[in-house]
Amino acid sequence: MSNISDYPKSLLEAVRYFSDPDVCHTFMVKSKWPDGKITCPKCGGQHIGEIKSRRMFQCKAKECRKQFSGKVGTIFEDSPLGLDKWFVAVWMIGNCKNGASSCELARAIGVTQKSAWHMLHRVRLAMKTKTARKVCGEVESDESFIGGKVKNMHKSKRKGKPRGGTSGKAVVHGILERGKDIRCTVVPNHTKGTIQPLVRANVRRGSDVFTDESTTYAGLDSDYFHSVINHIISYAEGRVHTNGLENFWSLLKRSIGGTYVAVDLAHLQRYVDEQVFRFNKRKGTDATRFLEIMLSVTGKRLTYAELIGHAT
Repeated sequence: MSNISDYPKSLLEAVRYFSDPDVCHTFMVKSKWPDGKITCPKCGGQHIGEIKSRRMFQCKAKECRKQFSGKVGTIFEDSPLGLDKWFVAVWMIGNCKNGASSCELARAIGVTQKSAWHMLHRVRLAMKTKTARKVCGEVESDESFIGGKVKNMHKSKRKGKPRGGTSGKAVVHGILERGKDIRCTVVPNHTKGTIQPLVRANVRRGSDVFTDESTTYAGLDSDYFHSVINHIISYAEGRVHTNGLENFWSLLKRSIGGTYVAVDLAHLQRYVDEQVFRFNKRKGTDATRFLEIMLSVTGKRLTYAELIGHAT
């Protein structure tokens, strides 16, 4: 893609920049095919013609003749909404520190709350980062529990549930490579059999691993230089602490409790991925975060039926 200085630097500039459908079309093409080689989604051919009046392409292969737009094969596929609305949505969710609710987005770009909710989940799918690299050096490992207090629940849901503690809450496990990135996973529980395989799969053997005093981490000494901080006594002893992850948990809970208010367990991982993306790209600018997401929209799709669990 072109030099970063050629693109907008603020939300207001982005709204103005992407108000032109031709600019949106050109930007989408550059995002999907950075090398400039447009490929047919049906036959894979590269003999492509452009239908400029409709901002579409057509495969010139005699046996194919497929017509397609830049949206095909991306999170935008089959959406009747224009790219001007989509790009503003991507900009907002990528750069709002505490996230953007579906009601807020709906008011901002003039769509229904239902459409905005679907849009945000599709963008979150593009924000999910995958890497096979194992973290190393100084690493923190910790869990957080997401869920409301039993005393605040409706009487019909509160019945039979114990007050206080972590019962009934979702568990999110995090691994932070100090000075670099974080990766988080929603897990069914915080037992040793669930958490330790995640640590060993993501952390290079021989690294310094810092955890709290939970027995979940007992036995890591055989593969790592394992140090424990007892939170009953203190929160830090020199380099031994999990304060980096505690910082991330506060950001995650602020977005869920303050912006989204209520999150279904079935969708929690995408909300976590959203906050992980912003945390890992915290040193970038609004423009670089936007471009990072746009370069990840290809090859990912989330239909409404899949989102609400009705996919066949």
